[in-house]
Amino acid sequence: MQPDYRRLKYACYSTNLSMSVVGSLQPLLFVSFRELYGISYALLGTLVLVNFCTQLFIDLIFSFYSHKFNIEKTVRAIPVITAAGLLIYALYPLFFPETAYFGLFLGSVVFASSGGLAEVLISPVIAAIPAENPEREMSKLHSIYAWGVVGVVIVSTLFLKVFGGENWHWLAILWTLIPAASAVLYHKQPVPPMQTPEKSGGVVKLIRQPALILCFLCIFLGGASECTMSQWSSSYLEKALNIPKVYGDIFGVAMFAVMLGLGRSLYAKYGKHIRRVLFAGTIGAAVCYLTAAFSNIALVGLIACGLTGFCVSMLWPGSLLVASDKFPTAGVAVFALMAAGGDLGGSVGPQLVGIVVDTAMENESLVNWAANMGLTADQIGMKAGLLIAAVFPILGILVTGILRREKKHEI
Repeated sequence: MQPDYRRLKYACYSTNLSMSVVGSLQPLLFVSFRELYGISYALLGTLVLVNFCTQLFIDLIFSFYSHKFNIEKTVRAIPVITAAGLLIYALYPLFFPETAYFGLFLGSVVFASSGGLAEVLISPVIAAIPAENPEREMSKLHSIYAWGVVGVVIVSTLFLKVFGGENWHWLAILWTLIPAASAVLYHKQPVPPMQTPEKSGGVVKLIRQPALILCFLCIFLGGASECTMSQWSSSYLEKALNIPKVYGDIFGVAMFAVMLGLGRSLYAKYGKHIRRVLFAGTIGAAVCYLTAAFSNIALVGLIACGLTGFCVSMLWPGSLLVASDKFPTAGVAVFALMAAGGDLGGSVGPQLVGIVVDTAMENESLVNWAANMGLTADQIGMKAGLLIAAVFPILGILVTGILRREKKHEI
């Protein structure tokens, strides 16, 4: 008799909700940290870097050594690690405010570890559960993350508005209820077996395959296209289009997350032909980036930011679907390698834009030219950054075009 995996699916869904907390709560608290503890912007930025580096480190470990782990026990441990990280993050500064940054740093490392594990393991768990439409189940899993981000932003913003930034600890503690619920759902719930390479050499052979390199490039460019607009849209709307921050965040940043969730939810319900979806998504994302870079109309910029979320919505989960379809026996290793590619793209893209913005604003000739065109240094810097960022979806068109032309059956 086949096991009933419904509770396991709910556990995976709630785990992805926990990941939306881990990924989006920290930036919302930066102002409070600076005011309460005097932490510099550089050190606050380091927390984001630590989060990324920790997740990438976990991705790489599981890429080569997944066969060394008890996968079922590791999956069950994910929500426990998440809750522990959030509690360290919240309670250490409460009791030791003079060394608050150490607690924030340590908590970030712990819950980022759970984020890396979730990226590597939750998708293959869903893929291993028997389903009539496994690609739609995968899309549903990733749509939950996007909707979770919307919820975390709204609830956290309202909490801080009502109770004040000095009570941020209780907000972080409140969010631990989600991983706690996940831990309960995982309890005594069977996890389907997942394949792992018998030794690291098998992973090396996998990496050398052109098909995997193509999938890796697809998720790298998709991660860069998604995370760059997600992280820079607030600054772009405020500095380049002179939209007040509160309206830019609500109608730009939040709309990006809503459209991201909508795209994944629609594919989960109606989607098929993922290679066509990937190709169309990269074209749409490229158009949105170029529109944002060249438009001086606030409404057009807002719409471009929001529609980018819809266009990139399936680039990350869709790349996973193609990779798992191409390498059905590789199991956890292929998901780990793909997670590493997505995380790498999600870091390189925003970082590149930051470098371009700073460089453009420091270029006297470019700034003078912009002034003659009626643009400020901030505006030309932001526009130059998004123009350069358009290279990611443009290259994505080439990669997804190759995937689409393959003779292998389209999922």
